[in-house]
Amino acid sequence: MKLASLKTGGRDGSLVVVSRDLEHYVSAADISPTLQAALDDWQQTAPRLNARYAELNKGACSGIERLKFEALAAPLPRAFEFVDGSAYLPHVERVRKARGAEVPESFYVDPLMYQATSAGFLGPRDPVPVVSEEYGIDFESEIIVITDDVPMAVSAEQAEAHIQLIGLINDVSLRNLIPAELAKGFGFLQSKPRSALSPVLATPDELGGHWQDSKLSLPLHSTLNGAFFGDPEAGVDMQFNFAQLVAHAAKTRPLTAGTIVGSGTIANEDTGKGASCLAEIRMLEIIADGKPSTPFMKFGDAIRIEMFSPDGNSIFGAIDQQIVRYES
Repeated sequence: MKLASLKTGGRDGSLVVVSRDLEHYVSAADISPTLQAALDDWQQTAPRLNARYAELNKGACSGIERLKFEALAAPLPRAFEFVDGSAYLPHVERVRKARGAEVPESFYVDPLMYQATSAGFLGPRDPVPVVSEEYGIDFESEIIVITDDVPMAVSAEQAEAHIQLIGLINDVSLRNLIPAELAKGFGFLQSKPRSALSPVLATPDELGGHWQDSKLSLPLHSTLNGAFFGDPEAGVDMQFNFAQLVAHAAKTRPLTAGTIVGSGTIANEDTGKGASCLAEIRMLEIIADGKPSTPFMKFGDAIRIEMFSPDGNSIFGAIDQQIVRYES
């Protein structure tokens, strides 16, 4: 099934069930007012939501409305936790090579992960407000999964069963603020503003055979200002699958229902498929030419992130955003 949240209904939105073709929706308020509430009681709410999804796709339920992406909030407008990995090591290797640094051997056996901003997510059509272009504005096209309650010290094999929803994220990064923050040895803060989630989240069964071994094996398309930027294969070169990432996050603490776990920037060894962020293009330029030539994003620039099924249908809808100057 596919789920989304309307901007109506307060800070956490109003839960709706969305048709497979992303054309229509129907309210789920009588089942659960919000997606977070549904995840809190997933064993009870999921079968009822799935039944409504089946009715909606048949046109057999009342209250069907035409879906307008501009009316959607993030499916989870705020989450208790968002942890973001860096599971695609070609991206890590290029960043390190551009700095003249080796990739530590531990990176190949132990996932990179940081605690990300979860107090609020931008809607899929919301602008991205930034104070200054000098911050080095970048997008990151990624895949996310949403869990139910995950016990502490869960194994990767056990963790797979706790992945309930899948979607996309534009993990906004302010690249020029990152070096000074990392130099402090305490991680990201100011360099990671609010990110944006895809219009809908889907259950793993919606992805059919493309969801295997806790990986989503389809290209992730990014266009910058309407021009092709990249479509790397998400199922290729993923060093750690989502079950392993969930287990890593839960090693010393349980994860609460609604936890978001990110893949990190999608990247392939084959650079012919483009990239999923500007930083990677700049790193390749540094490796080849000694300096970057591609600028970071400016006010007015637009990024679109979307994943399609083999028959050309959008699975999660598109994240389609413009960078704007923040006005206090």
